[in-house]
Amino acid sequence: MPDTLKTSDFYYDLPEELIAQTPAEPRDSSRLLVYHREKKSIEHRIFRDITDYLKAGDVLVLNRTRVLPARLYARTGHGGAAEVLLLKRLDLREWEVLVRPGRKCRPGAKLFVNDELSLEVVSVTETGERIVRFSYEGTFEDVLSRAGTMPLPPYIHEKLKDPDRYQTVYSKETGSAAAPTAGLHFTPELLERIRAMGVEIVEVLLHVGLGTFRPVKEENVLDHKMHSEHYEVSEEAAEKINAAKREGRRVIAVGTTSVRTLETVADEKGMLHACTGDTSIFLYPPYKMKCVDALITNFHLPESTLIMLVSCLCSREEILDVYKTAVAEKYRFFSFGDAMMIV
Repeated sequence: MPDTLKTSDFYYDLPEELIAQTPAEPRDSSRLLVYHREKKSIEHRIFRDITDYLKAGDVLVLNRTRVLPARLYARTGHGGAAEVLLLKRLDLREWEVLVRPGRKCRPGAKLFVNDELSLEVVSVTETGERIVRFSYEGTFEDVLSRAGTMPLPPYIHEKLKDPDRYQTVYSKETGSAAAPTAGLHFTPELLERIRAMGVEIVEVLLHVGLGTFRPVKEENVLDHKMHSEHYEVSEEAAEKINAAKREGRRVIAVGTTSVRTLETVADEKGMLHACTGDTSIFLYPPYKMKCVDALITNFHLPESTLIMLVSCLCSREEILDVYKTAVAEKYRFFSFGDAMMIV
């Protein structure tokens, strides 16, 4: 590993007008940039053409997490406004959250969301998040569905007409603070076409926390600490992926969250074992993928841990060149933007 890798080494210039504000309609009509690593060549396609880059025997790995309506608007006991963003469930009533403005929310402070839901600040973490305890009647998920709103990223300024457009069509288990956005391009019909080709579709779980998207504040990348996120890999998923690895078939991850799950669990030979836990894995060059052979992903923020992760599939220089092309070709960037496939 290098002694120093600078955060600024992963900077690229992005015009603000290329930050997508609304999702493509239909989902699979977004653009697709395909980067061929061996030839160092680029193709420009439409996402539904992704079937041209898949073949029978491939394993496509999806993250089945579902986004919580994780943003809550609350009042302090003195009538002031506060915004609460759910990050991670700790037990039945306690959560790790972000609160703005934080100065009003010291331990003991109470916030009131509505007649059904209130919370008390229990403690403050080293990095400034709050541990809070919620008060409510009934089940938390039901109460939250009425009280919360979808936590769109701060660079999206348009109001989302349909909250389900910030969910993948295969989402199942609620627990994420943000969507695994590479999966937003798939439709049920496209997934059926992919299955019919003989591609095996396998699901894993990683509940996406905001730590993944946090800016890297340290200039030396090696000094950055990732927040942990909960993951699950079932016995069935591990067996299917291991069979593909043994037989030389490709494992194609949909999104950086699937990559982080697979690379957390994989041994040095790329084989998985079923397990559940929390991961704070941080992938950056010159890390070599143990399990993942190809990746479907969106275009990520400059200097983010996500562009660092994507660089592990080839090199930092190659990814920055690809991004330069994407900017020149006016691809749409970030959560509601276009897709890239690295093969």
